[in-house]
Amino acid sequence: MSAKKTNRISFQGEPGANSDTACRNMFPDMEPLPCATFEDAFNAVESGKADLAMIPIENTLAGRVADIHYLLPHSKLHIVGEYFLPIHFQLMVLPGVDVSEIKEVYSHIHALGQCRKIIRKNRWKPVVAGDTAGAARIVAEEKVRTNAALAPRLAAELYGLDIVAENVEDSENNVTRFVVLSKEKKWAVRKDDDQLMVTTFIFRVRNLPAALYKAMGGFATNGVNMTKLESYQLGGKFFSSLFYADVEGHPDDRNVALALEELRFFSREVRILGVYEGQEFRHLQSEEDEQE
Repeated sequence: MSAKKTNRISFQGEPGANSDTACRNMFPDMEPLPCATFEDAFNAVESGKADLAMIPIENTLAGRVADIHYLLPHSKLHIVGEYFLPIHFQLMVLPGVDVSEIKEVYSHIHALGQCRKIIRKNRWKPVVAGDTAGAARIVAEEKVRTNAALAPRLAAELYGLDIVAENVEDSENNVTRFVVLSKEKKWAVRKDDDQLMVTTFIFRVRNLPAALYKAMGGFATNGVNMTKLESYQLGGKFFSSLFYADVEGHPDDRNVALALEELRFFSREVRILGVYEGQEFRHLQSEEDEQE
């Protein structure tokens, strides 16, 4: 008997966060479920309170989200999709407040760091908040005219704030990649040869000289494009590493199957975390790279 569907998708953060925006953009018919921590967002799916979870895994400026790479291998969830969200910060204030009145700006520490130029130019005092949406909530609740928040556009709508400056981030190349997690192990089915598929897996190599080099050799010789390879220390030991990897292709593709077979020969453990369709954003990035 299958579990009852909730039509909810969990995310870490307060309503109006970038993760909330990602949920609404990719699954407009589902109800976003805010959670205090990443672990709570995972548990919501594992316990049946939500059908899916929208989890940020890396950002072009801030790098990888370390907590996720610790939680993923230990969870029972599977990656069933991905979503790329361009990150923009809006400067928002209480209704009727002019920019000239602002003295303090609230936001997540990373957001403050990614909007240094406008903060320095105006000599505002940066104040760290738990997350960007939480900063907007604080400004709305405290009702101090000299306070402002740097947050996603959705937060202004939810908390009744006015946007007085748009897209104030220092860099245009600010994108967060999210993965969609499900309790059900469901590999995407390739519909045609041109469809971009992504396979995500973790592995630990055997304790042999050049084991990682040998394990990776199969992907090179079989023409499999590996888009990500990262290592993580296990149990506080410098010599025990877990590797996380993304490759383009499906395990049923002959070249990917051969590469994974060679990987398993040189590894103590190989576990596929998900097989899913790659987003169009990957094609756009590849085209930009080729033009440079």
